[in-house]
Amino acid sequence: ELLSRLREKLRRLWEERELVLAEAQECAERGQELEVVVRGVCKPNELQRYLMFMGDLEKVVSLLLCLSSRLARVQNAMGRVDGSTDPEEKQSLQERHELLSRQREDAKDLKENLDRRERVVWGILAKYLPEQQLQDYQHLVQVKTSLLIEQKDLEEQIKSFEEQLENLEQSI
Repeated sequence: ELLSRLREKLRRLWEERELVLAEAQECAERGQELEVVVRGVCKPNELQRYLMFMGDLEKVVSLLLCLSSRLARVQNAMGRVDGSTDPEEKQSLQERHELLSRQREDAKDLKENLDRRERVVWGILAKYLPEQQLQDYQHLVQVKTSLLIEQKDLEEQIKSFEEQLENLEQSI
């Protein structure tokens, strides 16, 4: 019964991931449509700022999510450390925790810089685009970010359930 429930939960998560991927594809298409408009109205250097911001948005958000996920796994492993744990393993976990913490702080700095760049791009677009297209741009940035977060969360849940299912099948 437990195997059946895990398989069903996995199936639902895979379906949900497919829906998120479809939404991400729609978001990418809207982004391409907006890019065409921006290409038509902005100066080359302004267009370059817009393109760099949009490209970096996904990279920085993905980096933050990845580092946060890895840090959480290390913290979970550290929580399972007890008196019988090998001292070298404890040391390794502590070093990885410190490294990932520093990397995440650096990524947060990148995100703050990206947020400043978003305000600059908004100012550029505000000179050229009507209010509705500005709202479309803002919505696109928000949706793109939330879809990346949702996709990463689903992938983590799927990975966790797949590991649970594999461990349970091996124990039977």
